[in-house]
Amino acid sequence: MPAPIVTRKLPLLLGFLIAVGPLSTDMYLPAFPQIALDFHSKAAPQISLAAYFIGLAVGQMTQGALSDRVGRRAPLLAGLIIYTIASVGCALCWSVSSLAVFRFLAALGCSAGVVIPRAMVRDLADGPAAAKLFSKLVLVMGVAPIVAPMLGAAVVAIFNWRMIFGVAALYGVLAVWLVWRKLPDTLPLEHRTRIGLVAVLVRYVNISRERAFITHAAVGAFTSAALFAYLSATPQIFIGGYGWNTAQYAALFGLNASAYIGYNQINPALVNRFGIGPVIVFALSVLVVSCLILVALALHPVGPLGVIAALLLSEVGFGLVNPCAMVGALSRHQAHAGSASALLGTMQYGGGAVAGLAMGVFGTNHVGPMAVAMLACALAATAAAWARPALVFSSGES
Repeated sequence: MPAPIVTRKLPLLLGFLIAVGPLSTDMYLPAFPQIALDFHSKAAPQISLAAYFIGLAVGQMTQGALSDRVGRRAPLLAGLIIYTIASVGCALCWSVSSLAVFRFLAALGCSAGVVIPRAMVRDLADGPAAAKLFSKLVLVMGVAPIVAPMLGAAVVAIFNWRMIFGVAALYGVLAVWLVWRKLPDTLPLEHRTRIGLVAVLVRYVNISRERAFITHAAVGAFTSAALFAYLSATPQIFIGGYGWNTAQYAALFGLNASAYIGYNQINPALVNRFGIGPVIVFALSVLVVSCLILVALALHPVGPLGVIAALLLSEVGFGLVNPCAMVGALSRHQAHAGSASALLGTMQYGGGAVAGLAMGVFGTNHVGPMAVAMLACALAATAAAWARPALVFSSGES
């Protein structure tokens, strides 16, 4: 069975599915203060977010190998059903630990929506063409981080934070229907693998030992960790520290998300002209500068406007690095793109879990802990970028 042709509707559909990840994260960020108040625990929101990231990291390891074995469509359906049921559990939870457990289970299911659409892109394209397709997906899924916090703020204002997970469950129901009715499988039968658990583990080890994969994956993982530190810390900083309301924070988050999407959309043009490597180095340089500015603002506070400007500048790094890191990591793994994509996602969300827990333990209403964490991650990503090998695609070297 041949892989389907890339139509205009396919990137829209894949973007909608992969948006379940940012939707599930961003929609409840404005509710962090209310969750902390309800459970009498300042760290409760960050614990639940870290549990979610751990679930994504664990889930992607199984989803990738499973999708390489049985195709993309069936695991995607099963994962989205689990996500929907667990989201209902989050709405009905009774303690910090129960919220963390249901968030973990939701992430296990959601991981299918994160990893499998990326593998589908690799089924259909490579090199600059894949970067272009990834950017189309990000354009579609980019609506989520803009709309989600605003929707979450509105739900909190009208109802309460629990209803946010009711909305997430409805999104899951719609995603299940779309996959069932509209999405073809992009992995032909002849390209599916038939290997056992030991062979899967050996495959992951072999993938991780390949230099192009591990260096690009490390770039993406450390960059994502910086982003997740920002996601975990900013509700506390702006709502708790600067006294903003949830609507103001949601608007700020939407502004940053719009910047992220804008930078992401110019990524294909930059890659076509300069190559993946130079774009990564430039973007990480900007990210390091923005983090240094945040550290300076922590030492010499000047109010929220300086922090907002530095965070907007950091979106250059986030928007340009991640598509390039994905393409570079998956470039030599077409035969098992699901497994490579899963390992890539596990590294990214594993870093996110560590960043989220760190912000739960060390985070305050001040910029300092977030700034230091983001700077450390940006410097680590830069070191990984300098260790990456040159890649050769059909259209040339990057």
